[in-house]
Amino acid sequence: MPGFTPGRRWQPPFYPFKREPFRHRMLARVERWVKGPLWGCRMCGNCLLQETAFICPMECPKGARNGPCGGSTSGHCYVDETRPCIWYKIYERSFAFGREHKLLEVLPPLDWDKVGTETWGDVVLQARKVGTRNVVKGMLTRDAAQRARTWDSVFRPVRQPDWWQGDAEYHAPAYTEPLSELERRLRAGEFVVTAEVAPPISTATGKLISNMNMVRPYVAAVNFTDNSSATPRMSSFACSTLAVQHNVEPVMQIAARDRTRMGLQSEVIGASALGIHNILCLSGDHSRLGPAPLGRSDIIDLDSVQMLWLLRRMRDEGHYLDGRKLKDPPKLFLGAAASPFASEPRFQALREHKKVNAGAQFFQTNLVYDPDGLEVWLNELAKRNILDKVFILVGVTPLKSLKVAEYMHNEVPGVFIPEPLRKRLEAAGDGAAEEGVQIALELIEAIKGRQGVHGIHLMAVGWEEIVPRIVTEAGLLPPDFVQPETVEAVKTLS
Repeated sequence: MPGFTPGRRWQPPFYPFKREPFRHRMLARVERWVKGPLWGCRMCGNCLLQETAFICPMECPKGARNGPCGGSTSGHCYVDETRPCIWYKIYERSFAFGREHKLLEVLPPLDWDKVGTETWGDVVLQARKVGTRNVVKGMLTRDAAQRARTWDSVFRPVRQPDWWQGDAEYHAPAYTEPLSELERRLRAGEFVVTAEVAPPISTATGKLISNMNMVRPYVAAVNFTDNSSATPRMSSFACSTLAVQHNVEPVMQIAARDRTRMGLQSEVIGASALGIHNILCLSGDHSRLGPAPLGRSDIIDLDSVQMLWLLRRMRDEGHYLDGRKLKDPPKLFLGAAASPFASEPRFQALREHKKVNAGAQFFQTNLVYDPDGLEVWLNELAKRNILDKVFILVGVTPLKSLKVAEYMHNEVPGVFIPEPLRKRLEAAGDGAAEEGVQIALELIEAIKGRQGVHGIHLMAVGWEEIVPRIVTEAGLLPPDFVQPETVEAVKTLS
């Protein structure tokens, strides 16, 4: 195990995709010999050690470079249970050393032209640009602020290339009028409901369209998952396009797991052109949760924070990642996932803070079954002064059975179902589904009115027909609600 990185093993280093000059090859070899035993260096060519409390984030099996996924715990990585969650360790050390503010900077994705090469040469070249005498003088001064500025003048241009320029600041949207119906309702102060409709596992769209039309009068928007549980289904893009065609407001989910930076940009341009403006950026369930054979583990070309940063800049600054101008930028209302019960609330609040800074305008949270625990997380967000910068929709799922509850509690990362609720389902026996509905209604009642909560996100997990009942009995019908004449009328409405 490397000396200063609390991972399980020293992973194999990357090697360059090109022939490097001899002097660069020798410097890279020395760098690997030094940083390998100390930090498990993989020679990514884009070193972030100073920003991540000198724990290499490349130890993360997913390759996440801006913080943990929604499955982060103090125990082990859910992808590789033989090692700790490396991002939990980074957060733990950063908070202990008072360096947590460093974690707010939006760090760039790998530049694969530099992967496998050395970083020290870039640092030396930047020091020469600043002036060797200025660097030495700045680092020897007693003025701590000046030392920090000098240090940053050398290392920031190395870790933040011109094509990225990430920072740790909040960036308000550059537009004024709402870009989607969901954004309009949230800005108007409505307590909104969104709901998931499961994409089909074949090309048949009849049930999908029927379910969309059934829930449409009851919700502000409909989410379409992007291969949830790492299991292939009809794409969120296709489902969202069908939704627009049937006058249903879609929220298109995009999982980083399945996207390259080129694919993300082209897909979002196309989505906006087709009238899809609500985009939810996710890391995505790891392929380990899906069917065999297991796909790649280092799955992320862009993590969810980088996705937000890139899409916000495309929208507000009108250019692609490579700098090309966008004459007609995409119109995007950007969302992200939030995990109140993954890791520690203060760690998750910092992670959510970073997403807001990067461009997240609304959160849809992971499942919440403990309103008091939710309040702890909301208080941590309030301490960071971001509750007025993001709309929060709290995730609720009606539980159909004890078996479903046990699976979610034990197997789904970031989900916690208190034992009393599981015992209620067990005691209900054959009536567990009805008990699950009552639990959902009680949770919604306990969540409504809490600070910073702007709505509910119903995840029915294939039980879409329960959505109208829950919305109605919870008293959450939208202001413009019109009662469908019959169930069949709802199903055939287009």
